[in-house]
Amino acid sequence: MAFVDEAKFFVKAGDGGNGCVSFRREKYVPKGGPSGGDGGNGGSVILEASSRLQSLIDFRYRSHFKADRGGNGQSKDMHGRNGNDCHMQVPVGSVIKDSETREVLAELLTEGETFVAARGGRGGLGNAHFSSGSNRTPRFASKGKEGEEHWLRIELKLIADVGLVGLPNAGKSTLLSRLSAANPKVASYPFTTLEPQLGVLQFKYEEPCIIADIPGLIEGAHEGAGLGHTFLRHIERTRILLQVIDVSADDVQTDFKVIENELRSYREDLLDRTRILVLNKTDIVDPEKVNAALASFTELGFQVALISGLTGEGIQHLKDIIEEKLEELRILERQGLEEKDQGGQEPGVDDE
Repeated sequence: MAFVDEAKFFVKAGDGGNGCVSFRREKYVPKGGPSGGDGGNGGSVILEASSRLQSLIDFRYRSHFKADRGGNGQSKDMHGRNGNDCHMQVPVGSVIKDSETREVLAELLTEGETFVAARGGRGGLGNAHFSSGSNRTPRFASKGKEGEEHWLRIELKLIADVGLVGLPNAGKSTLLSRLSAANPKVASYPFTTLEPQLGVLQFKYEEPCIIADIPGLIEGAHEGAGLGHTFLRHIERTRILLQVIDVSADDVQTDFKVIENELRSYREDLLDRTRILVLNKTDIVDPEKVNAALASFTELGFQVALISGLTGEGIQHLKDIIEEKLEELRILERQGLEEKDQGGQEPGVDDE
């Protein structure tokens, strides 16, 4: 099944029902007066985040979503029925934008979070509401309001803890298969990964984490070259970036700078994330070259892991590093939440 991470769709909320013009007519009840009921409210179009969905594939087969119209008011002060809402489930991490202005309207980041994409129209008032001392028999009622309608755009940003970035054929797919139970396509030519892949890394004592592998980046990806620019949004919410480098390449430093520049050009704050440099394919490279690259990147302040995705060498050490870094980040996040909660309380003042 194809991975779809953006789509355009139309939403139309239900119109409100019209109010009713009616008069009470019963035997032995002269001059019964107005008895027209109100129209029902139109249904709304509601988006709800669900962790069971991982793609926007449903939007490929359906792009129009409409809620029910409210029922018209009836005689004997009977209210028209309210229209049923149209509920749509979208993946957690979905970003809803206005189709024309591209303004961000909502981000659904947690399970069950909802957003009203189009609000239903209110029902009209029956003639019973318009009775007064000067007009005891109003022969008019108000019409229901029209429901909202517009075109929206939805984009998916995967919620992952760890993101894999690197040049094509750096070995990211092989690494993903080593770190998790994922089974991505692996081949000896570039661009074997054409869409983001997800895997779950299990730890012995800590909570598992989700790893996202995006297609390989090339120079100029942020301007539209290659495939990676389309999927860079999927690493925006990651805590850790694994920058995979093919240590057998002719110029390892240049490959590193290409990825560095692409991340900076897309979003400069990505360089502030916790990053681990993964030097891959150490099994086919002279140890002196590996040690030179290790020393060079260590001097720049990076934590470096030496691995061979083919043989599995160094994979357990990399898992230990990821586990340690994630635990540190989770502790910092918990401390930040505690300080935020305590920040709303004013400190006590000692009585003099």
